[in-house]
Amino acid sequence: MNHVAIVGRLTADPEVRYTQGDNALCIASFTVALDRRNRNSEQTADFPNCVAFGKTAEFIEKNFHKGMRIGGTGRIQTRTYDNREGRKVYVTEIVIEQAEFVESKGQQATPAKASNKQSNDPLDGFMNIPDGIDDMELPFN
Repeated sequence: MNHVAIVGRLTADPEVRYTQGDNALCIASFTVALDRRNRNSEQTADFPNCVAFGKTAEFIEKNFHKGMRIGGTGRIQTRTYDNREGRKVYVTEIVIEQAEFVESKGQQATPAKASNKQSNDPLDGFMNIPDGIDDMELPFN
């Protein structure tokens, strides 16, 4: 059985594009920060790439932006392609088949409010990215 359920925060606004042709299909790509505790109870995070298609992608495009919590169910998919250098690249991503709100509008922080928000948690639910990591190592731009 290939079934995934996630709850996390969008690391950036979803990147949305449409296929060409008479039956254009909406495709939304995004990365979600998922909290994880390791064996020493230290908090860390995973940043899986996610993709949604059709009505689900349109729902995500209209209702979600950077920093918002999102819940989703779907499946893991692995695909390959040849890059510009001719090397085979393997991509593993979560295909979101159903997305839902995890917090109410009152709990959502807009970017303007987020900067003025007081919090006792120095990470405020997000993990700091360590110094010295090259942009190419991050799963998002």
